[in-house]
Amino acid sequence: MDDPVARLTAARAAIEVRIEAACARAGRDPSTVQLVAISKTVSLDVLRSAPAAGLLALGENRVQEAADKAPALPEVEWHLVGHLQGNKAGKALELFSVIQSVDSVALAERLARLAGERGRGRVPVYLQVNVDADPAKAGFGPDALTAALPGILALPELEVRGLMTVGLLVGAAEEARPTFVRLRALSETLRASHPDLGAGLSMGMSDDFEVAIEEGSTLVRVGRAIFGARPPAGERPGA
Repeated sequence: MDDPVARLTAARAAIEVRIEAACARAGRDPSTVQLVAISKTVSLDVLRSAPAAGLLALGENRVQEAADKAPALPEVEWHLVGHLQGNKAGKALELFSVIQSVDSVALAERLARLAGERGRGRVPVYLQVNVDADPAKAGFGPDALTAALPGILALPELEVRGLMTVGLLVGAAEEARPTFVRLRALSETLRASHPDLGAGLSMGMSDDFEVAIEEGSTLVRVGRAIFGARPPAGERPGA
């Protein structure tokens, strides 16, 4: 009989071994890297075993999908990692501990206003950056972020923990390295003049998180390597 807790525990442990090895290569402390397990399309039945398996931070791409999961697992730190439409910002504040995909000044201002009105307290966020100028990806361009950053950091309701990026789809993990180098360099440049910007770097997923850690990632977003391959679109919950 399948033991979901044992299965997820083993998957988490395997990822943590790889995180430790990547940190060793980079001369880093593994405790500086947070693992967020990306649970999109994973059923609530499976996710109920996640906390017992040591998966205490879960990430979702869509507010609607998280609405069916987050209330059932209040002990989990929920991260929004997908694009957030402004009209769903209020619901996102109810469901998520951390919003990683702030990709415009308008969204930052809306989140700050709503958080203030609701007495939410400071909202931990990451600013999504499209460092590759990929037309298929959301996020600030580096120049746009440089211009917008002072205004965003001035919003007292937001705790800007750092920067996030979604890398290019590449054939080998090593090919993703330039993306991670660019995000780290941008972070260092911006923090030199804006020390209120957090040093967090959310970068790296199932296929390339080890390279991302070697280049300074402090948060990796791993789904398939923990939960297995996602079902075809027609078989996904809510599809």
